[in-house]
Amino acid sequence: MSSATSSEDTVASESRGIAAERLTFFSDAVVAIAITLLALELPLPEGATSAELLRSLGHHQSEYVSFLISFVVIGGHWRAHHRLFHYVTTLGGGLIRLTFGWLLMQVIMPFATKVISEDSGFEFRFVFYALVQVIALTLFLLMAWQIKRNHLYRADTPPELFGAVYHGIGTMIAAFALSIPVAFFTHWAYACWIVVPVVGNLLFRFRRRSAAA
Repeated sequence: MSSATSSEDTVASESRGIAAERLTFFSDAVVAIAITLLALELPLPEGATSAELLRSLGHHQSEYVSFLISFVVIGGHWRAHHRLFHYVTTLGGGLIRLTFGWLLMQVIMPFATKVISEDSGFEFRFVFYALVQVIALTLFLLMAWQIKRNHLYRADTPPELFGAVYHGIGTMIAAFALSIPVAFFTHWAYACWIVVPVVGNLLFRFRRRSAAA
C-alpha cells in the first residue's frame, strides 16, 4: 500500500514539474513574440539618396529610441523571469493567473512602445507606458511572493534569490512609479528609469557591506 502511495506521489510530482516547465516554455515563446512585434513596428527609412535616407532616419528617431528602450525593458523582464522560474518545480497559489497577467503586459508592450514614440500628448503617452511597466513588475513581484509562500521552488534554490528579486523588482517599480508624476513637469522623466535603479543598487550594496562588516 505504501509502495503504491509513493508511486502515485512520484507521478503527481512529475506531472506538476512538467506543468511548471510548460508554463516557462510558453512564457519564453510569448516574450519572444513580443520582441518580434517590436521590430515589426519599426518604420523603414525612405529616400532615393543617402542624404534622404539619413534625414528619414532622423525623422523616425523617436521610434528607434523607443524600440531600444522597450527591447531592454522586455529583456529585463525575461531575464528576471528566467532566473526565478529556473528553480520552480510546481504550480500553485494562483501562479498561472499571475503569469498570464504578466504575459498580457508583455504583449501590450509593443503597442505601448508605439504610443510613447508619438509626438504629441507627452504626459498621457509617458504615463501609459510607465503604468504598463508598473503593472507588469507588480505582477512579477506577486509571482515571486507566491512561489516563496507556497514553497514552489527546488530545495537547492539559493537562499538569497528571493531577496534579490524583491529588491530588483521593487526598485524598478519605484523607478517607473516615480517617473509618472515627474512626467507632468518635465520630459526628463525618462531619467528616473536609470537614476532610481542605480541609486537603489548602490544603497543596497552599501547596506550589504555594512552588514558584513
